[in-house]
Amino acid sequence: MALWVLGINHRTASVEKRERVSFPESEMAPALQNALQLPGVHELAVMSTCNRTEFYVVGDEHITRQALVEWWGAWLDVEPASFEECVYVHEEQHAAQHVMRVACGLDSMVLGEPQVLGQLKEAYNQAYAAGTTGTILSRLFEHAFSVAKRVRTDTAIGENPVSVAYAAVSMSRHIFSDLRRKSALLIGAGETVELVAQHLAQAGIRDLTVANRSIERAEQLASRFEGKAVSLSAVPDELPGADIVIASTGSQLPILGKGAVEHAIRRRKHKPIFMVDLAVPRDIEPEVGELDDIFLYTVDDLHSVIEENRRSREGAAQEAEHLVQEGASEFMYQLRALDAVATLKQFRGEVESVRDAELDKALRSLASGGDPETLLRSMARTLTNKFLHHPTVQVRKATAEGRVEVTDWLRELHGMEPISGETGDADTGEGSPQGAPVSPTESSTRNPS
Repeated sequence: MALWVLGINHRTASVEKRERVSFPESEMAPALQNALQLPGVHELAVMSTCNRTEFYVVGDEHITRQALVEWWGAWLDVEPASFEECVYVHEEQHAAQHVMRVACGLDSMVLGEPQVLGQLKEAYNQAYAAGTTGTILSRLFEHAFSVAKRVRTDTAIGENPVSVAYAAVSMSRHIFSDLRRKSALLIGAGETVELVAQHLAQAGIRDLTVANRSIERAEQLASRFEGKAVSLSAVPDELPGADIVIASTGSQLPILGKGAVEHAIRRRKHKPIFMVDLAVPRDIEPEVGELDDIFLYTVDDLHSVIEENRRSREGAAQEAEHLVQEGASEFMYQLRALDAVATLKQFRGEVESVRDAELDKALRSLASGGDPETLLRSMARTLTNKFLHHPTVQVRKATAEGRVEVTDWLRELHGMEPISGETGDADTGEGSPQGAPVSPTESSTRNPS
């Protein structure tokens, strides 16, 4: 089994490319179940956010990057050649380490961003509900969540409220020096908009309107900040009174167009509007940014604020990276131990099969009147010969080929003390099970009788 991560993010692809290959939430379950039918794929989870779309895969070693990229493009009706140069792949321990870095916010646009942990948990929950996870991915995600908790507890990476939402509100201060007398229109009512609302309230804004497809959800969020709730259809009416507009919905089509904004600007007598579109796909038509008196930013435009926060967190990030490396190594150790369990189970099964066969043979002979002592001695000798035959052949073969470490492993497996100056054949009774053929390697070591 192989573990790997394949995806694109804000470092490898522009927002235009990211929005084309993101998965709508409504399509996630059928997409997961369909992708699981690809040859060699055994477990799968997908996280698709404004900053990244990543596949977490457990499968056969022969699975190719190209096969999954082609499926990805076909499912979303996007030509793979338009985005495959942006795709990265991490394998085995590097894959585990990447997942843990994502969980800890070390791979986020805003270093240490806590929101991505919730998004990763949701991706795992969706895959679990779709029936596309198994033992390995379940262990990987649980381990990643544990490492993220330790990073939050043991480092200072999460002490200050830093997120894309925080960066958006910070950037608004470059347009408006005093936010206390400004009004804000938030489009959407999800986790990102909730964080935006919190930061705006802390910055002093009291005039807050939340527009959402579900008016009930809008009312729940607006009531926390003594704001007003409206439906999405009311956005054009609310726009003229908004100094700040921040949008983040799951819509596949733009919610705010150029015409509505032009009308709002005329009614505002060209007072400026600061807009941030945090959604992928975008909620605000890009052409809106061409209008005078409109300051429109996307998530990719927040780099300056984000870089400042990154510098302030570099020390904590180094500590976090160390914890992530430890966590990835520990996970791979556990994963290899799982492989050993499967091998040991197979080994025990084969030994028990030989034991049961010889026991049945002895019981039949005993029922036929055979001498009990003779039968017991014969069974013990036969079992010893059968259990030792294949290991004996393989140890002799390995030693002859110069792989002397095999004898060291044999002693370690059986707790045997090393003996210097050993020569001659191992004492294995008859050397091979009764009736079993002797391999060429073994027979060549025997003296002719």
